[in-house]
Amino acid sequence: MTILEVANLAFGYGADQLFQGVTFSLEAGERAALVAPNGAGKSTLMRLIAKEIVPDSGLVVVKRDIRVAYARQSHELPAVGTVFDAFLSGFSEVLALRHELSEAQHGAASGTDVALSRLVRATDKYHLAGGDELERQVTMIAQHLGFTDADMERPMSSLSGGEQGRLRLGIALAQAPDLFLLDEPTNHLDLDTIAWLEKHLAGLGSAMLVVSHDRAFLDNVCNITMELGRRSFRSYPLKYTDYAIAREEDLARERELVERQENFVAKTEDFIRKNIAGQKTKQAQSRRKMLDKMDTLDRPEDIWASAEKVSFRFVPAPRTGDIVLDARGLGATRGDRRLFSGVDLLVRRGERIGIVGPNGSGKSTLLKLLACVGAPEDLGSVRRGTNLCEGYFDQHLGSLDPGNSAVEEIRRVKGDLNIDAARQYLARFRFYGDETLRRVSGYSGGERSRLALAKLLLEPRNLLFLDEPTNHLDIPAAEILEEALGNFEGTVLLVSHDRRFLEGVTTRIVHVRDGEVDVYPAGFKDYEENLARAAAKAEKEAAIDKERERELSRGKHRASNRPAAPAPAPVVRDEAPRQTRNVKRTASTRPGNMPPAPPSDDPVARRRAFENEKANTRALERKRKRVKELETEIAAGEIELERRREELRQDPNGDWSKLAGMAREEQALARKVESAMAEWLSLSDDLGATESAGGDA
Repeated sequence: MTILEVANLAFGYGADQLFQGVTFSLEAGERAALVAPNGAGKSTLMRLIAKEIVPDSGLVVVKRDIRVAYARQSHELPAVGTVFDAFLSGFSEVLALRHELSEAQHGAASGTDVALSRLVRATDKYHLAGGDELERQVTMIAQHLGFTDADMERPMSSLSGGEQGRLRLGIALAQAPDLFLLDEPTNHLDLDTIAWLEKHLAGLGSAMLVVSHDRAFLDNVCNITMELGRRSFRSYPLKYTDYAIAREEDLARERELVERQENFVAKTEDFIRKNIAGQKTKQAQSRRKMLDKMDTLDRPEDIWASAEKVSFRFVPAPRTGDIVLDARGLGATRGDRRLFSGVDLLVRRGERIGIVGPNGSGKSTLLKLLACVGAPEDLGSVRRGTNLCEGYFDQHLGSLDPGNSAVEEIRRVKGDLNIDAARQYLARFRFYGDETLRRVSGYSGGERSRLALAKLLLEPRNLLFLDEPTNHLDIPAAEILEEALGNFEGTVLLVSHDRRFLEGVTTRIVHVRDGEVDVYPAGFKDYEENLARAAAKAEKEAAIDKERERELSRGKHRASNRPAAPAPAPVVRDEAPRQTRNVKRTASTRPGNMPPAPPSDDPVARRRAFENEKANTRALERKRKRVKELETEIAAGEIELERRREELRQDPNGDWSKLAGMAREEQALARKVESAMAEWLSLSDDLGATESAGGDA
């Protein structure tokens, strides 16, 4: 069912056209990523879909009775009421009943019959409206977003910017709408909360349009990627990583078509010039008419081309000693809460150490202590190596003066640069023309981040402290910074929640949580895999313990010396076939020579097991059938692709509009084959895992 239709949408500010011809639709359950560089108009398109602003042309149609929730990137929430009231703001009726119930509860303290009767009526109305269940759901979402029970009663005016960002997301999640519009939902979230959000969104049947610079989040949540350009709009049925590959292939084909047409036109015009007044005049005139009627192909728009012009180059710096930092006994307390204590860390030259952990655990505080810019009451000592040229990037961008221009900020660091030289330097960070003379207060978050990094890299550095350096950076800028740090010959300590960035940069991980600091001797990818293995092992052991308790409650007592660990996590299977297989084993092949478990005497259990086995078998057969269908479809698609690509290599004889249509058909077919291949791989993995589990039983 189509729940959102966008047709030929265009919008701009005066002569500055942001985008045009935007056309797409979303079905129920589809999750699409909307990607483009900063300033391309992604948030504006979201606002158009939410009907907050009116387009210059085109239509936005949301199906009737569809509930829409819009989590904005930045939006001031009303400074009235409590946090709990804000979470329930999408349910005005329930919120009014909750206030009525609260007033009735206070009034019941008088003990009068009238007050008690009012309390009974208010309680019944609240229960019938589903208030209890809604409160439970809202409380669960709030806890996952980092709000405690005490926080729920805090006044809205007391919230920080980060807390307001998490609350905006929570308000949208609480509504469980048919269509989510999520603008940078992972801002202000830590790694644990991002992981929870990914699972939560994946479990919903809602359609989603998501704007984010978090590449891992887009890969894990969205199976469609839409690219917004000034004069083009591309849609791919692929996750972000696969889209990035497919678009490069499409651009290469489209550029080749344009070049072939340009060569054809050049040769034809040359023929016309040479023969317009000669014996082949009629041929020359005929070819001129053909050129006049020809649809000229435009060069494809590469929206990332200008975004990729950021240049994070490091000024050569002297070599440091092998030991850069030697931290002993670091500790910090904020308010009545101890963040960490007794932290020892030896940092060697060339290391890139990532500091990770939940929000509020003390990551930025630890980074400041290592940089010797902590609070006077902090504990511990840091011995520093030789030849250090240090630089510190503050996530709050406190190094920038809002009243200065970008040029003035650069000259604050390097006063010997004249205005022209400063503007040339700023061009490396995508500041052009009059942008360099604008006040910092008028810059977007991405522009401020690039300016702060420009200041940081203006002088030689061999030791960098980076606190959330990719915040507000668009995807190309984050990737370029990632590559630059990967080639950096100095030492880096950084705090980040960007998983792809951490994977590409770090060589060691420091994990801060619940007052404890653990050091992992490998990069972020190995750290994540280690955590996943530990979680899987714990889940398996918990499942084994639960199965044992279940068996004991049924009276199936087992020998107390049975080995505990190696058994796989239990899955729902027909017990009778499993027991039959156990009976067929010889005594020497059974673990510990244990006798087989007797078959169950409970006819209901046997019947249930039989039905489960039948259902599992049918599901398995459906998957096998689908795998065969996909294999046939992929084989036929690849043959057809090769045929179409061979046709594209032929001379179009001037029919360029037909050739362009053939190219679009070839691209659509390529994406269809890619989608079928992805489904085939997923089903094959499922079948392999299922059959392997069946063989191990």
